[in-house]
Amino acid sequence: MKKLSIIVPAYNEARTISATLDKIRSVILINNFEKEVIVVNDCSSDDTAAQVEKYATDNPLMDIRYFFHALNKGKGAALHTGIAHATGDYIVVQDADLEYNPQEFNLLLQPVADGFADVVFGSRFIGGRPHRILFFWHTIGNKFLTFASNMFSNLNLTDMETCYKLFRADILKGLRLRENRFGFEPEVTHKMARVKGIRVYEVGISYYGRTYEEGKKIGWKDGVKALYCIIKYGLFNAK
Repeated sequence: MKKLSIIVPAYNEARTISATLDKIRSVILINNFEKEVIVVNDCSSDDTAAQVEKYATDNPLMDIRYFFHALNKGKGAALHTGIAHATGDYIVVQDADLEYNPQEFNLLLQPVADGFADVVFGSRFIGGRPHRILFFWHTIGNKFLTFASNMFSNLNLTDMETCYKLFRADILKGLRLRENRFGFEPEVTHKMARVKGIRVYEVGISYYGRTYEEGKKIGWKDGVKALYCIIKYGLFNAK
């Protein structure tokens, strides 16, 4: 039986982490895929740890594995930890902030189950699913970064920065990933694109974005870093 490893990086997400885990628990995956949930707490200063531990105790039948960083290292570092400990056939990332809907894992899995895809990106910019209307310049920034990334990767993605990236586990584990913060997205995209014969698909997903008052963390400095990583791993093919 196939297994999907769901990596949940969490930094100060006590307010939403239990609801996120509830949503993951309620998903029935297609083709009898099993679920493995890997929560990586990146040195949260709030009650994230207590919330996860309580949730795991209250739901003993749910396959939850919990890891904690003693120092805050960044989302990329949390994903590195999750990838290293994942035992599933496929790996997907689920942010703990409820911006993405775990019920849509099946949209990502469908091209895999049909035998077409090795990697599936969930795009916030295609399809007819709900999208919260928020920041104009964030959208322009995302589209610019995707355009720049596509130039060097020779992919025609519409949303390189999406959280929802589903990988065949052996491919993801075979990439030498270095970026500890939000540079993870362009790095993994470019290194994945170099894999010979890889089959990449994209599906439309919904997006329930947060405002900064609601806890959104990414800012313009992260966009500059992403552009730097596109040049580093795309133009210069850094290892």
